[in-house]
Amino acid sequence: MKRFAVLLTIIALTSFLFSCEKDPGEGGNSSIYGKVYVKNYNGTFTVLQGEYYGPDEDVYIIYGDAISYGQHTKTNYDGTYEFKYLRPGKYKVYVYSKDSTLQEPSGVIPIIKEVEITDKKQDVQVNDIIIFK
Repeated sequence: MKRFAVLLTIIALTSFLFSCEKDPGEGGNSSIYGKVYVKNYNGTFTVLQGEYYGPDEDVYIIYGDAISYGQHTKTNYDGTYEFKYLRPGKYKVYVYSKDSTLQEPSGVIPIIKEVEITDKKQDVQVNDIIIFK
């Protein structure tokens, strides 16, 4: 009888461990990638001085409903970034941009893209994140 109770406990614990759904974040085989595109304006945003894919821009990712970013990276020479080894779930990718409305006291706003990974081995491309400088 004791052996049967131990066996039932082991089966229950094993099924509980395998049925737990993992939250979005690191530890998977998927990735999110994209590019940051910069529109460079003068100080009053009246003259466009140049456009290009932004090298060395900071890009952040938020896992699920977290209140703070989970990871941060920089774009490479052609504005490309990538977050690897992610699990299925919902994510927010963002980059800071100058506020073209000149209303934000800090002068910067986040440009946020919402992304969802639905499979265990999926590479999700984000549309260009356009920022102002």
